[in-house]
Amino acid sequence: MQLHQLNRRTLITGLGGAVAAWPVGAAAEQSDRMPRIGVLMAYPESDPEAQARVAAFRDGLQKLGWTEGRNIRLEIRWAAPDDPESRLQLAKELVALQPDLLLSHGTPNTATLLQQTRTIPIVFAALSDPVGSGFVASFSRPGGTVTGFANMEPTMASKWLELLKEVAPRVERVAILFNPATAPYAEYWQNPFKAAATSLAVEASAAHVHATWELESVVAAHANAPNGGLIVMPDTFTSTHRAEIVALAALHRLPAVYPFRFFTELGGLLSYGNDLIDDFRRAASYADRLLMGARPSELPVQFPVKFELVINMKTTKALGLEMPATVLARADEVIE
Repeated sequence: MQLHQLNRRTLITGLGGAVAAWPVGAAAEQSDRMPRIGVLMAYPESDPEAQARVAAFRDGLQKLGWTEGRNIRLEIRWAAPDDPESRLQLAKELVALQPDLLLSHGTPNTATLLQQTRTIPIVFAALSDPVGSGFVASFSRPGGTVTGFANMEPTMASKWLELLKEVAPRVERVAILFNPATAPYAEYWQNPFKAAATSLAVEASAAHVHATWELESVVAAHANAPNGGLIVMPDTFTSTHRAEIVALAALHRLPAVYPFRFFTELGGLLSYGNDLIDDFRRAASYADRLLMGARPSELPVQFPVKFELVINMKTTKALGLEMPATVLARADEVIE
């Protein structure tokens, strides 16, 4: 065992043991001095996907010796992606607690937290284009108080379009769906999407949606002309309203490709992207290092290591498509 690992585990164990051995009053006083992590999620608390990500972060912490209520405290706040006023209020609330570090979910949350503090370290997860957003100077040398775990590289957008054409070769017009307010990084995905569309002789467009009630009209408008297809951008808004988007794509018989498996589990045609739960589990390793004295500027931004191609065969058949054997052979999971 390396010396720094021994010291860390000894310190963590000592913290927990001291709390357990002291009288109740002293333990209560000591609990106020526990290391504290503020967590700002970009989903409502009722969202099971959000709960799974927080559970993965907790699990990652526990494997590193940090047990909530014994030697670490988590302060979790849930900000719906389309409620900027709530997001700002919750960010202020977390920063006022002066936690040892902050875990931020997504681009709008990270930007809002940075408006409130430039001193508390921030670890982000499930975030697109951290360099273009101005959060870090570079992937290898973040250079400030922010680092973390990014979404897929932008070239994934070209792969989504290639998959769509492979599965639905008659598609001639494809829109990429996102909310500009929650996806200010849209060009990060749109540029490779447009480049791939040119090479595949596909007409590319952007489908902007600013509120939930706009989803139906935006999807319906794109479905009006024949041979249309849809790609859903990684975006906390589209992820939060995944059930509505999947249902509308089915209603209008639009073949669609999604960035994450939870869309396909709800009936989406297929998804290809990173395992977000794993990214939150990995974020615990940076939280651990920061709590033990590391600086965010020393921790390079990391990309995902786990990717999943998930296919829904029921939806494939409902759309009258034939799933190519080459795509099935690459699938990590096929939902019958």
